[in-house]
Amino acid sequence: MRIRALAIDGAWEVTPEVHLDARGAFFELYRDDRLRETAGHALGVAQVNVSVSARGVVRGLHLASVPPGQAKYVHCLRGAVLDVVVDLRVGSPTFGRWESVRLDDVDRRALYVAEGLGHGFCALTDEATVAYLCSTTYAPAREHTVHPLDPALGVQWPSAEPVLSARDAAAPTLAEARAAGILPRHDACLAVYASHRG
Repeated sequence: MRIRALAIDGAWEVTPEVHLDARGAFFELYRDDRLRETAGHALGVAQVNVSVSARGVVRGLHLASVPPGQAKYVHCLRGAVLDVVVDLRVGSPTFGRWESVRLDDVDRRALYVAEGLGHGFCALTDEATVAYLCSTTYAPAREHTVHPLDPALGVQWPSAEPVLSARDAAAPTLAEARAAGILPRHDACLAVYASHRG
């Protein structure tokens, strides 16, 4: 298993070693000890979600209020997605910056997304099936969205006509979310990360 840090602090790409033989394939999707070595703490899994999307569907950009926030470990079980992480932590040196990682059922990569970072993806295939290991359970009052097509973010989604949910289509822009006070502060996120280590 190789773990590569993205340029946004708190996001890592995880590439497993896939063992192939005549029976098929085997790989370790998640290793508590390896994430602990990298992030300084393990992911306490409180909920696992699975979504199935048609080609061109964009889900996100989603985040949860910090504290407690919600860290995610994301993996594409079937098909392919372009997975995107956006730094939505006000005061972070990389605030407003985004990075993407292709997750698919060939390379079997996963993406770890720390609390306070926005997350979304675009389905590159039909029936793209994504599993998310989440550090906290779903709590609607703490859940927020930022518009995935906000020109100020400039995320380069690989779909000429992205399909959005009604919720995501009505989401505020980054500037509107910041003005409304729904984005987490970088220092609050750092305090959450420190509490995981201590």
